[in-house]
Amino acid sequence: MSARKLKATAPPIGAPTSVKKQRTLASFFGSATGAKPNKQKPLVSSRLDSDPVIETEHESSQENNLAQQALPSPTTPNTNSDIREEYSSLSSVGSSTPSRRAKARVRYTESDDDDEGEFVARKTQSRKRTKVIVGDGSEDEYVPVAKEDSFEHVSEIDDGDEGISSAEAFVNKSAKSSKLSKSSTLALNFAANSSSAPTPSARTRKSQTPESLKLKDNGKKKSFEAENEERYSWLVDVKDAEGHPVGHPDYDVRTLYIPKSAWAKFTAFETQYWEVKAKMFDTVVFFKKGKFYELYERDADIAHSEFDLKLAGGGRANMRLAGVPEMSFDHWAAAFIAKGYKVAKVDQAETLLGKEMREKGAKKEEKIIRRELSCVLTGGTLVDETMLVDEMSTFCVAIKESTSYTGTPMFGICFVDTATGAFSMTEIEDDADYNLFQTVIAQLRPKELILEKGCISPLVVRIIKNNTSPGTLWNYLKPRVEFWDEDVALEELSRGAYFPAANLDDHTNWPQTLETVTEKPLALSALGGLLWYLQWLKIDKELVSLGNFSWYDPVRMATSLVLDGQSLQNLEIFANSFDGGDQGTLFRLINRCVTPFGKRLLKSWLCHPLQDVRSINARLDAIETLNDNYDLHRTLDQGFASLPDLERLVSRIHAGKCKVKDFVRVIEAFEAIYEVIVKLQTEFELGGLIGKLIQNVPPLGECLAQWEDAFDRQKAKSEGLLIPERGVEEDFDSSQDNIARIEQQFADLLRGYKRQFKSQEIAYKDSGKEIYLIEVPARIVPSVPKNWQQLSGTQKTKRFWSPEVRTLVREMLEAREAHKTIVSQMQARLYAKFDQHYSHWNKATQLVANLDCLLSLAKTSSALGSPSCRPVFIEDERSVLNFTELRHPCYSSELDFIPNNVVLGGASPNVTLLTGANAAGKSTVLRMTCIAVIMAQIGCYVPAESACLTAVDRIMTRLGANDNIFAGQSTFYVELAETKKMLSQATNRSLLVLDELGRGGSSSDGFAIAESVLHHIATHIGSLGFFATHYGTLAASFHDHPEVEPKRMAILVDEVERKVTFLYRLENGVSPGSFGMHVASMCGIDKVIVDEAEIAAKEFEHTSQVKKLLETTKDGQFIPLGLQSDFSWLMKVVCGQSSDLSSTQSLSTILKSIDRL
Repeated sequence: MSARKLKATAPPIGAPTSVKKQRTLASFFGSATGAKPNKQKPLVSSRLDSDPVIETEHESSQENNLAQQALPSPTTPNTNSDIREEYSSLSSVGSSTPSRRAKARVRYTESDDDDEGEFVARKTQSRKRTKVIVGDGSEDEYVPVAKEDSFEHVSEIDDGDEGISSAEAFVNKSAKSSKLSKSSTLALNFAANSSSAPTPSARTRKSQTPESLKLKDNGKKKSFEAENEERYSWLVDVKDAEGHPVGHPDYDVRTLYIPKSAWAKFTAFETQYWEVKAKMFDTVVFFKKGKFYELYERDADIAHSEFDLKLAGGGRANMRLAGVPEMSFDHWAAAFIAKGYKVAKVDQAETLLGKEMREKGAKKEEKIIRRELSCVLTGGTLVDETMLVDEMSTFCVAIKESTSYTGTPMFGICFVDTATGAFSMTEIEDDADYNLFQTVIAQLRPKELILEKGCISPLVVRIIKNNTSPGTLWNYLKPRVEFWDEDVALEELSRGAYFPAANLDDHTNWPQTLETVTEKPLALSALGGLLWYLQWLKIDKELVSLGNFSWYDPVRMATSLVLDGQSLQNLEIFANSFDGGDQGTLFRLINRCVTPFGKRLLKSWLCHPLQDVRSINARLDAIETLNDNYDLHRTLDQGFASLPDLERLVSRIHAGKCKVKDFVRVIEAFEAIYEVIVKLQTEFELGGLIGKLIQNVPPLGECLAQWEDAFDRQKAKSEGLLIPERGVEEDFDSSQDNIARIEQQFADLLRGYKRQFKSQEIAYKDSGKEIYLIEVPARIVPSVPKNWQQLSGTQKTKRFWSPEVRTLVREMLEAREAHKTIVSQMQARLYAKFDQHYSHWNKATQLVANLDCLLSLAKTSSALGSPSCRPVFIEDERSVLNFTELRHPCYSSELDFIPNNVVLGGASPNVTLLTGANAAGKSTVLRMTCIAVIMAQIGCYVPAESACLTAVDRIMTRLGANDNIFAGQSTFYVELAETKKMLSQATNRSLLVLDELGRGGSSSDGFAIAESVLHHIATHIGSLGFFATHYGTLAASFHDHPEVEPKRMAILVDEVERKVTFLYRLENGVSPGSFGMHVASMCGIDKVIVDEAEIAAKEFEHTSQVKKLLETTKDGQFIPLGLQSDFSWLMKVVCGQSSDLSSTQSLSTILKSIDRL
């Protein structure tokens, strides 16, 4: 290849006026093919009249130095001992004053742990050192090269995946120039980062006064600011791609408008960068540059303000920039994502060597390395296990809102857990209060949302905000263009070629769920919006092609106990009401799984407890088996304890983006699972649920047999390489043979050189990026041929490339590059081969998850302490709930907790009217009863002496006094909305809990509503439940009601001291009062205030209608209004004036009430 020179265009302000001449890697190796060797010029100019000059082919060599903290130059040995043994001083041209060489200690980020290196340049031909003159500056600050066009024409070619050494790409200096040009900014950069800068000579000191440097720097700064203001004015007045300014209703935060005039002035690199950034302006873009990822302009400002990364300006094409080493990308990406940012990753699609190999024979060469957007990372769509901070599922949810023909709200919802590739879809028709939609959001608690811009009602937005964290990402897509309707979504699914098909109309290989969802337009449109977003993230292929689609039923009314969103919050199932954490929650109590995928399945079990008694008893039998058989318990626990997150890793293998070491972990994990399954089948006689699970195990033995000796596992673990056994892959074997042939030629040449120079000390050494350097003792150097190229050396040894070795080096580099491609292809082939049995791997993972959940429930049951028992389920027409000595399972100390008996239904009334003093423990009784039912119906023991119950179909709660500011709802409104939902959805198999209904309104209104609701539940619905209230006189209205039993929390009252002792025992009777004055006194409120309040309360009580009601009740002359209403309705039915017959249970209850009168 002939020598090729790249000439830079007009340099920016502050750069040398001389034109730099550069040669690329191809021209360097050209002499090895017969071209006459060129005389090499020094990498660093001698000494300048004023500022120092370092002429280098490109500023990327600076990056390569930065990547290894100033790696040694080609003339600098790789070891510290070699460095110390170099010439003791470096001489400047025209001066004999000795000086220390420059040691450039560069800090790219704020890290203090990077290695140190040195920058030394040498005039190769004469083998003399040339001094680098540097100035003062900050040791830690990174400032990029200021020469923009040199960066475009040369540096871009030079930043491959592994960087390019200075020996492979160097700069010729004009041999005619005896005077030194002005300093380059690069030299100043090295000087600014040097920890041991040499002292300039007297001549240099004279010309570099502080005043002159200050004026020069100010001029550069003003010139840069003026030029930057002109070229990037569109970053000041930001508009989106459609020209809408910030604040416009249609403004799109994702795009950026760049005028045509700016595009015309961009360099090749700037064009490459802004083509990406203009389409994702709200995303932090990490742009690969050599060994670093760099961030520009606003992204650099974010990095500086959020993480204090070093901020530089005026270097990379006049853009502010910050950067991080490529090896720490995952760390920094996770840090940005944790702050709520999206992160885009732009990688180099080739190396310099790969570029030159690709362009062989091409008429026109490209100026820059090809780069491609590899992925976009967001908090709700992370797939890499190293970046995921939570073992639980993280959902990205797309929501399509519409209305039915009757005007009721309808929703299409599609969500995905990107870490596992599991898609779920549903389409629901909701009520006016959006209760079902709220339940779905409360169950999922999405991390990221995909919404249709302008098509989501304010009430839906408020419901989402109430059930998600502040860090949730909200994405609004354009209707139809981005958030596709059902027709476009179906077409895109076909065109995407996610599943094998003969043509676009062939859906034979589609998952069954996708086939059925075509009849659900809203769900299909929600899938369309999610699919567009995944395409934008560039992860659609790897996720959709898994075919892991399922239909989601948020309530599963036929098979599960329904827990709506409000109950999940009130009962603190997943998050407590104190700080939103998991401390004191039921999930934390029962989550004793040893596998991540087991924990995720257990959360699903808790969201949907069982309702079928046979299924519940099957789980309870399995738990008894595990707790009674210690060997079985230990076998499962130890066998599964070390398993990685197989559910996520199998998804990564399907995507072809799994690390080699993780791939080995997956295979060994499935081998461990297979060993456990074989042991269970041979050593234990298992029946019931565990035996059924073991019988359905997939053929793991057949699937694993082909992986026993498929590749070298030891090398895969230690080096991260998949090396197949010989004879398995022909092209791999051929590539390895080629490399071995070249290595043998190297060995033959070395033996010849040892004979030629009669020295056994001659050996090959690698130095940085230079490989196979011929290290020759210093005493033999005079015998070295003149056509040998010296690259580095010490006092004792020198290192050369002979023409023959240089040719072989080029051949070896190309062979390694080709082998690297083959290895990458080999990895993809092995992953594809593994993925052929995806269904078997997934089934095995689910089997382990189910066993792990049973194991977790067994551990929880045995850890409940005493007393605890297995719940007994009965099937009876009349609902019953009977717990003896029941404790709250999440209470930290069982010794300090006062247990209580809870009896509802059966031979007792269905509803308990609970009264008591403030802070007497009413809410605790309500919550622990509900939690005990949930534990029983997921198949766990309960913390009680005995437990007998019928299966509950739904738990509904109304606890506390809460308003809803986001929804614009008052406390009273929230109370009534929750109550209305209960009255419309509850059945005689439901468990209802109402706490202080009516206190949000006036005394008369609240009392009337509470009485009316309690009467309807007890008389017409027949649900089991608690009705806690401070309306003590409410008991008078239900004194003779057969389904209402008054109970109270026991206390001891000291009227003199106004103190209340809480006994926390549930007992029969009605509390004489709420004892608010006593509690106020105990809280420290001034006695005078409490005395006056008590006088006012007594006066009100004596003059109120409530007092008269109590007196009337004692005389037996009072008939409750609810009973009067029911009697009136019954007479209308008898007389034929009404045909609305109530249930048999309601009729029986009314007759019992009348009989009691």
